[in-house]
Amino acid sequence: MQDGRRVPDKTHEVEIDGGYKVFVDEFGTGDKVLLCLNGGPGLPCDYLREPHAPLADEGYRVIAFDQLGCGRSDKPKDGSLWKIGRYVEEVETVRRSLNLGKVTLLGHSWGGWLGIEYALTYPDSLQSLILEDTCGDMPHLISELDRLRAALGPETVAMMQRHEADGTLDHPEYQAAVTLLNYRHVCRLDHWPASLNRSLDDWNMDVYGAMQGPNEFLYVGNLKDWQRIDQMHRITCPTFITVGMHDELGPACAMRMHHALPNSTIKVFKNSSHMPFYEEPEAYFPELRRFLSANA
Repeated sequence: MQDGRRVPDKTHEVEIDGGYKVFVDEFGTGDKVLLCLNGGPGLPCDYLREPHAPLADEGYRVIAFDQLGCGRSDKPKDGSLWKIGRYVEEVETVRRSLNLGKVTLLGHSWGGWLGIEYALTYPDSLQSLILEDTCGDMPHLISELDRLRAALGPETVAMMQRHEADGTLDHPEYQAAVTLLNYRHVCRLDHWPASLNRSLDDWNMDVYGAMQGPNEFLYVGNLKDWQRIDQMHRITCPTFITVGMHDELGPACAMRMHHALPNSTIKVFKNSSHMPFYEEPEAYFPELRRFLSANA
């Protein structure tokens, strides 16, 4: 351990897109590969890597990497790079460069959208798929987020809309509303884990803003119209969907994916929001291990 962090067994530099470098951490040497795609976009992988790295002690080869634009990886200023299709090719380059073979792909939040897109593009590269706290239909998600915002009350919603129209999202009252939503629907713990805070403190908001928007509850980036529900019947590998009862990407989003996928199971964690692996580890990890044991 180093500063409370598990030291990778190997660290790799993988070249992508004609010269950029992404940094990849590898834990364990097992034949069963768990390739983790963290949320964001633009977020370092610390928060997803740390809770899942110990699976290496159970025979899994756990791979996590800082996607281009974040963490230790290169941070080019070319805004044309921040597209989901390019990130799909990045994932495939990492898989091939490390000779991972067929993998179990675990995508959390934005990593789930990326995982869906990857599964549709490279189905033969997957052993199984885990979609955590994510969705397959962005317009539907936006309607769900509006419902969560509405629970703050009409005056607060009107205030948020006014600041969004005026471009004053840094105003303290707007930020207070977003903070309340984050503690309700992103992580309900009183004190957020150090690995989560490390990722958040190093968030590349240029990437996030281009693809998603200025915060978790306002989607105006190039992913705002993305949806793959009508194509998800093509994903035939075993798929495990997890979601928190209080998740920002909630059970309605999870059920829409579950109904679209031909070979999926779903688990709702009743005391979690967006981070069941931190909020309810005693419930989350047995379910994850059960799926991995049967399908990895």
